[in-house]
This record gives sequence, structure tokens and C-alpha cells, in this order.
Amino acid sequence: MTATRPSTGRWIAAVLAAAGLATVFYNLLMDNMPKGEVREVENYTPWSAETLRTAAPLPIQDGGRIKPLSTYAGFTMLRLHGARSMKIEDGKGKEYKLKPTEWLLDILFRPQLAIHQPTFRIDNSAAIEAIGIEPRGKRDRYSYADLSAGREKLGELAQTYSGIDSKERDPMQTQVLDLASNLRAYEGLLGWFSFARNGVTLAGSSENGAPDKRAEISSLMMVAETLQQQLEESRAAGRGIPEGLQNLLQQVLDAANYAKNELFILPPSDRSQDQWKSAGNVIMDTMQGKSKEPETYIADIQLLETTARSLGGGEATFRENLAKLRDRLTQRAADRGEAKSVSLEVAYYQRNWFLNALVFFLIGTLATMAMWTFGYNRAGLISAWITTAATAAGLIYCLIAITKRCIIMQRPPVGNLYDTIIFIGTTVVLLALIVEWLTRRRFALGIAPILGTALIVLSRRFELGDGADHMDPLVAVLDSNFWLTTHVITITLGYSAGLLAAFLSSAYILLRGLDLDGGDRDLRRSFTRAVYGMICVTLFLSLVGTVLGGIWANYSWGRFWGWDPKENGALLICIWTLAILHARLGGYIREWGLHLSSIFTAVIVTFSWWHVNFLGVGLHNYGFTAGKNTIWAFYAAMAVILAAGFVAMAVEKNRRAPQSQAAATD
Repeated sequence: MTATRPSTGRWIAAVLAAAGLATVFYNLLMDNMPKGEVREVENYTPWSAETLRTAAPLPIQDGGRIKPLSTYAGFTMLRLHGARSMKIEDGKGKEYKLKPTEWLLDILFRPQLAIHQPTFRIDNSAAIEAIGIEPRGKRDRYSYADLSAGREKLGELAQTYSGIDSKERDPMQTQVLDLASNLRAYEGLLGWFSFARNGVTLAGSSENGAPDKRAEISSLMMVAETLQQQLEESRAAGRGIPEGLQNLLQQVLDAANYAKNELFILPPSDRSQDQWKSAGNVIMDTMQGKSKEPETYIADIQLLETTARSLGGGEATFRENLAKLRDRLTQRAADRGEAKSVSLEVAYYQRNWFLNALVFFLIGTLATMAMWTFGYNRAGLISAWITTAATAAGLIYCLIAITKRCIIMQRPPVGNLYDTIIFIGTTVVLLALIVEWLTRRRFALGIAPILGTALIVLSRRFELGDGADHMDPLVAVLDSNFWLTTHVITITLGYSAGLLAAFLSSAYILLRGLDLDGGDRDLRRSFTRAVYGMICVTLFLSLVGTVLGGIWANYSWGRFWGWDPKENGALLICIWTLAILHARLGGYIREWGLHLSSIFTAVIVTFSWWHVNFLGVGLHNYGFTAGKNTIWAFYAAMAVILAAGFVAMAVEKNRRAPQSQAAATD
């Protein structure tokens, strides 16, 4: 029976590894494969790569910062579509994969094509039925043309459901509100350039039965002062506004309202103003005489009109005008000291650093399995070198990505929940490699790429669920580079150390419980020393971070401690790690007890790191919305590992009991 245990244990470990990899690939598939069938958009023609390169760095103010159009497009598409790519078919059997920038260019400049693209992700078909549209499936994607028939009903339901408290809404009501919000945003983009495409109609200007003439908005902006004088003269004389003038002004107002929201691409000529303007803003300001430098804004609107209309003359002409628009706005932003990192941000997203890191971590994970399978022979040594090289490459990619994010954001690397995931993913791999360098027993080396893989997949799933740009400025209370560098990074490093300790202990339970370590006492002692060291590091970092957090709280809120859930979570980590160390020093727990206690550390760290953000109370509740289900899945996984550890400990003690009795008899 003893001889078969290692073989059985290896099979169990192999099944667990296969299940883990299957979970990773399933998440990657869910991340990158859109739902629903490929939709047909008749006569679709893709944008050229040169046009996309021209459009990508166009500066835009969104979310409180200046970013490239490509970033805005990416997160807008992620929020509406649920992915950063979309497959369509041109009606002639040819498929195209649309990326965010080309998707947004279609909406802005080719709305007749855009309305047929499957832009809106619907996860609850009951919402589609509620607005009177036949659903395509339980979960699918719909075009604007698909939803247009239910637009009025959607607005009515959204107005009704908005009065219900968010905690009391059912999934269908939540989906209706989300869809209504997304549809409004989409319509704001869809009609944004209508002022440039259509201009205004000059009623009564027709001759010889021809249609009324049309005028450009920029032309009316040039004579805004004259139009204002006519209005004042009419009011002074007690006359009503002439019908023709009233009709003209109403058209201008409608055009401005269409271009009022969503795209804020015009830097103010007044450098004292922080808020950029949309085309609708500058049209109304100029027409009402509120603009200090109307010539600048008139020239902006003229260039916007020329760009939008030039598409009819071919993409090359359009691209030339788009480049002029980009260069003009970029220069004005630079004169204001803004948009310094736009080009860097375009390159950052194009390189997709974390996805490339994930590829290396996956290679390292596969090499780890080979390393553990072959053992310490030549094949195992080669696998170990591959694991080291792939893990180091993934770590370098993560470090480069985080550094670039810091330059773009102009702040330390951790400021929101997404930041913590990628930071912990990077630092936990770094800590694991340091442990491997100190122990040279390969167990920490094997853990490193697995943790890197899991945490980057988690970050991608969180980004997909949250659909927000996590490089946007922080809420005011967090906007302090000093405290973000000291308190937040220290606390987050404590999370990394605690999670690494827990996963090293999980590996210990697996190896010892399945008898995969061959009873190697030196290996077990190395595990135990590494975990003990990580528990000490966790306590030190958490304690220092908690004290620094109290000082920050006293500075910001006037009190050192307020029993806030986030503060309590940090205190729990300190108390738990102190309890482990004291129990170990007092002899109350030995190897099994240390590792089982270490595994539970992951639950406490996760509660402090992630769970408290969803409690909806306290000054540290910053409104995170994605990832609740992941928390419970993680808790369940830790509970299973703990249960397996207790069972393995009991089985081992039961197996040793007859041997101890026999030794006592002898």
C-alpha cells in the first residue's frame, strides 16, 4: 500500500494541475471571445492601419485626466460591449475583427455602419423582453438598430427603476438601467459630429424650386455678434423673434446639444480653465458671446467640420485632416502643460504588457509541472531553468508595465483595487524568487509562475467586470503621493507576503498530504522556515503600514483610529500573524499547525485587501463593484485546502500510531 501512495498522489496532483490550467484557459477564453454569432454589416470596409495610428493619440479629457482617444475607445467599448474586440462580417463572407479605435471611428464618422454592429452586451434576456424586443438568447450582443424599436419603452422603465434603491433592484432592473445608460452614451457619440455633417438649413433661401440652402455652424459662429444684435433690437422694439431667426437658432441649439457630451477634445484657450470643452460647449459659448477668444474656437469647429465631411473624398483626405486636427489640439494641450504622456499611453496599451507577462507565466507554469514530474535528474534541471527564465521574463514585463503606469498616472503604483491586483501579482512573484534564491529547493520557484498566472487572470477578469479606466485620478482623500508611497505600498506588500506564505503552505499540504515529498524532512523544514519568515515579514509590513495609515487618517480625518472596516482588516492581519508566531514560539503548534494557520492567513488578507471594499460602510468604501463572486470562490477554495490539510494530518497521525505502539512494546 505504501508503495502505491506516491503514484496515487501524483495522479491526484496531476488532476488538480489540469483543473487549474483549464480554469485559467476558460477565463482567458471568456475574456477574449465575444458572445453571440458574427453579425453582418453590409458593405463594411475596414480603416487602414495608418488612419488608426493617426487617430489613436488624439488627446481627450475624460475621467479627470488627459488621455489618448485609443484609451477612451478601449474602456468605452469594454463598458458597452464587454470586450475590446468585435467580429463582424461584410455581407460577402469576409470577417473583420474590430479593435476599439476603429470601432469608435465608425461611431463618430460612419454611423450608418456603426448602428448595425453588435455593440451592446446583454447578460439578462429578461431586460430585452421587457422593452418589447425578441431576445436572441439568454446572453448575447445587440446592435443599436436591434434595440431602436424598444428605445422609448427602455426610457420609461429606466425612469421607473431609477427610483428603486440599488440594493433592492433585481437583475433585470439593473440590466435595464445599465442598458439605458449605455445607450445614452452611445447616442451621444453617434450624433456628436452631426453638426459637422449636416450644418443648418437656411429656411426660405431656395430659388427656382431648389431645396433651401445650408450653412455651416462655423459660419454662423462668425456672425454671432450680428445675430445677438438682431435679437436685442427685436426685444427692445417689443417685437417677437423673427421666425427665420428663431428657426436658425433652434437648429444651432439642437446641433450643440448633440455635441455637448462624451467627447471633450478642445483645450480651453484660457489657461486658467482646467475643464476641456466639447464642440457643443464652444458653439453655445460663442453664439452667446461668452467666449473670450472666439476666433480659436471658430477655427476648431471649422476643422472638425472639414474632417467629418472629408471622408466623402476618400480615406486619405480624411486622414490628412484628422492629422491636422490631432496636431492642432496636441500643440494647444502641450502649451497648457498637458497631454505629456499621451504617446506613452498609446504605446503602453499597444504592447499589452500584462498579457505578454501572462504568456511567460503560463510557460513557467507548464515548465514547473515538468520540473516536479522529472525531479532532480537532467530533465528536471532543464525544466527548472526554463521555469526560472520564463518567470523572470514575466516579472520583468510586469515591472516595466507598472513603471510605465506610474509615469502616465504621475503617482505611485497602488491607488485602487485594480492597481493592488497587478502590484501584488508582481511583488508576490518577486518575493517567491527571493525565497527560492535563499532556499534553492525549487518549491518557491514552482509557486512563482502559478501565482503570477492566477493574479494576472484575476486582474483581467476584474477589469472586464469593472469596465473602468483605472489610471484616472483618485478620489480626493487618496490623492497624496507621500502616503500612497508609504502607507499604501507598505500595506500592499504585507498582503503579498501573507498570500505567499499561505500558498507555500498550501503547496506543503499538497506535497506532504499526497506523499509527493518522499518524506524528505529537509524539504519540509525548508518549507516551514520559508513560511515562518513570510509570516514575520507580513506582520512587520502590516504593523508598520497600519501605524502609517493611522497617521494619515489623523491628518485627513482628525482621528488616528475609527474602527473602520479597512482598519479592522489591517488589525486582524497583525493579530493573526502575532498569534501564529506566539503559538509557534510557545510550542502550541508545530509544522502542521503552522502551515494550517498560514493557509487561513490568506482568508484574513483577502478580507482586508478586497472584501471590506464591498461592505458599503466606512471611509474606505470607494465604490468597487466587480469581483464579489471571486471572493467567495477564493474563500471556498481555502476552506477545501484547510479541510484537506486536517484530513492529511489525521491520516498521518493515525498511520504513525501503530508504529509508535510497536516501538514502545519493543
